[in-house]
Amino acid sequence: MKSVVLPLLILTGAMVSARGQQFRTDINPALLYYQAVIVAPDLSKADRDFLYNTNDWRGQKLPERFGELVAQYANQFRLVRQAAHATVPCDWGIDRSAGPATLLPQLARNKSVAQAARLRAMWDLQQGRPAEACDDLLAAFALASNTSRDGTAISVLVQFAIENIVLFTVAENFHRFSPETLRQLVDGFEAAPARGTMAACIPSEKSVFHDWMLRKILELQKDNPGNDAKVMAGIHELFAGFEGADERQTNQAQPNLWEQVTQAVGGTSKGVIKLMSERERAYQRLALLMALPHGEYEDQMKRFSAEMQKPSSPFVSQTFPAWEKSRQKEFATLVALAMVRAAVEYKLHGEPGLKSVTDPCGRGPFAFQRFVFEGVDRGFQLKSAYDGLGYPEVVIFVEKEGPPIFCDREECGQGSLKSSHGRDDATALWSPSQIGKRLGGAFRVGLLGSFGYI
Repeated sequence: MKSVVLPLLILTGAMVSARGQQFRTDINPALLYYQAVIVAPDLSKADRDFLYNTNDWRGQKLPERFGELVAQYANQFRLVRQAAHATVPCDWGIDRSAGPATLLPQLARNKSVAQAARLRAMWDLQQGRPAEACDDLLAAFALASNTSRDGTAISVLVQFAIENIVLFTVAENFHRFSPETLRQLVDGFEAAPARGTMAACIPSEKSVFHDWMLRKILELQKDNPGNDAKVMAGIHELFAGFEGADERQTNQAQPNLWEQVTQAVGGTSKGVIKLMSERERAYQRLALLMALPHGEYEDQMKRFSAEMQKPSSPFVSQTFPAWEKSRQKEFATLVALAMVRAAVEYKLHGEPGLKSVTDPCGRGPFAFQRFVFEGVDRGFQLKSAYDGLGYPEVVIFVEKEGPPIFCDREECGQGSLKSSHGRDDATALWSPSQIGKRLGGAFRVGLLGSFGYI
């Protein structure tokens, strides 16, 4: 029987999971993720608030109601887990013909899957099921990489956000994982689909903004020969179309972009095209800068940013600083990933294991010290040399039960006695409904304003 079944599985692109479940691996992961969204539980507002909004579950004994609610995500995570094993590329099927106004409806939903994975992992760990927690977290980590497959900057930023949710879930619950499961986690991180990078998404961003805008301007000129005032009115409408309310609120401290453009170009469409060519040259330089390693990147980016802050270059001066912030988030995520790997090596091999992992933004291993909270040794803390986000990158790996604490970033080491839903970083505990409020429930491709809510 086995001799018959195995060739059939190979021919149909299927596999048998560790739990004996047979499933296909030749299905586009995006299709499985879209299906996962469809079968997600339709929780009441009271239940959703209970899970995501009104309680901070760190360090708490989770009630039965919690378990009953996260169990409703079983069908969704069966599909998310299956997608993690796909052997074909992830294609989200996004039509970019709308340029900067292109909607990316999968992004908010993808981050909500990661938040659900965090809660499910917490419940499974409390119930003594670390293997189940591991499977959900690895599935969410694979989703992070697949999220960035459309090549846009905002998608790569959502990837970072999902990755950090997974990584800090491991840190918060470090003591509940067996050494074997920790090894499975870090090995799974390594085996996940290739991660997206900010450098790699620059061609896509150029295409969806610069190339699209230039094409539209040339069409306006062709349709309105000798009537440049009408051409400029059309260009103004293009700006109004992709600068939504959220973007204007994000940039409310800055002068109106359209006013700056018209002043810089002398009120002519030919001037706008010339301005666009300057932006294209900036993209070319940026592509080289964003691929530079820490240290070398900061020095050159600082000079580049200073050059770009010119009143005569509003396209560049208002939008390109967002790239600098995004690269900082990328470095911080790489540091967090390396910290988890270092913590696992320390758990498995002690100090030699810790020193075998290098800080990607430092000159050696991470700084190590025991973490004592309210007089009790609760675990250990790793600190990176990187502080690009305005504070040192520090992560606490909890090794003992006790009062809830924040384990990462700005509030690292503080007692978790208040809700963290308002935190503006990649680990904010946003509920699916909170995430979906942006732009009618879907992120947009355009970079303007994108970085304020990831």
